[in-house]
Amino acid sequence: MTLFRETYRIESARKRHWDYSLPGWYFITICTENKKSHFGRITNGAMHFSPVGEHTAGCWREIPAHHSTIEIDEFIVMPNHVHGIIVITGLQRLPELQRSGGIKQVAELSSIHPKANSLGVVVGSFESAVSKWCGLQALEFGWQARFHDRIIRGNSSLKAVREYIRDNPANWHKDTLFVA
Repeated sequence: MTLFRETYRIESARKRHWDYSLPGWYFITICTENKKSHFGRITNGAMHFSPVGEHTAGCWREIPAHHSTIEIDEFIVMPNHVHGIIVITGLQRLPELQRSGGIKQVAELSSIHPKANSLGVVVGSFESAVSKWCGLQALEFGWQARFHDRIIRGNSSLKAVREYIRDNPANWHKDTLFVA
């Protein structure tokens, strides 16, 4: 935490100097507020969804329908968190416009507004969809303030992440996010 204008702020958990809107594979973990088990329970190594868990899994599956350059890979909704692989396939960028008359640009738009279809926008819209549904159902629900990501850089890493996601319910009692 750093002090900025006499207020503490939490630094971004994102990798510095990495453009999270460019093509790439990302392993994402999103937790519920206070690790509360809103999504269901694990019994005999299998996830059994609550209504919130069912809806959350459905929202995850729908991500590509709302973001044209996004695909999803392996994912699992656990009792208090979601693990998933988000694939950014590429953006259709507009050609840069030529400026005339020597007009100086004060600030890049990307520095003051999240990029469309970037990882943060995708996760934020997913979280928002789940939260909105819970609100309409009059269910108490909340997400942890930030999410964890890991950039997947090769096939062996991708294979290991997929295996970890698939095996997560069977290893629930050993999970760092396990809450009895």
